[in-house]
Amino acid sequence: MATFSVLFLTAPPPGASNDAGGAYTKVDGREVILRTVELFLNRDNIKQLQLCFLPDAAEEGRRKFGGHLSFSGVKVVTAGPRWIDQIATGAEKVSPDATHVVIHDVARPAVPFSDIDALLEAADKHPAVALAAACRAQLVEVDEGGNALAFSPSSRFMQMQTPQAFSRDIFLQMAKSKQEPHASQFAILKGSQLNVRIGGAIDGSYMRSMIHLLPKPKVKGPTSPFEEAQW
Repeated sequence: MATFSVLFLTAPPPGASNDAGGAYTKVDGREVILRTVELFLNRDNIKQLQLCFLPDAAEEGRRKFGGHLSFSGVKVVTAGPRWIDQIATGAEKVSPDATHVVIHDVARPAVPFSDIDALLEAADKHPAVALAAACRAQLVEVDEGGNALAFSPSSRFMQMQTPQAFSRDIFLQMAKSKQEPHASQFAILKGSQLNVRIGGAIDGSYMRSMIHLLPKPKVKGPTSPFEEAQW
């Protein structure tokens, strides 16, 4: 049976904007970073939780969230500025009990529990698995000046999402080389369109609507007042 270490990343993922503020935005009075972590609590096959702060946000992050994260069993590390830098640092502390590693952009709090369930199940069968959402409109390729170069049908593309799951060996190879696996190595699972990346405060009300559209999770009852208060 697969067992998982989860690494939450605060650096912007490849191809995303450099705005890392989404993780600290409040939605309904609670920071996105806490909502996202809670997606992975109360799962018997998850044996470790790590969260990586960017260096310039580490002190403030520990001050604001250290108590909550520690209470939930989340270990805090620091690395950056790139996504792959945080992966490399997280790899140094992956539990020896973990057969697989999940990485998740902490600025994505609206992931259906069923999508996470499907990802963890598929990870036992594939060395690398990622959620992805279908594109719903025609795409246009542009140059650096914003001039149109070519059109592409949406059916040929999907938007990569997180969480993504890797076998321990593949994850450690990625961390050592600081290069993501080739796209051909991934098994792709169709993810929810609600799973979007929040970029900052302007997305707060939009994300609130997304979260309230999520189906209610079927999980064990709360084991603490903090867990009872989630969502």
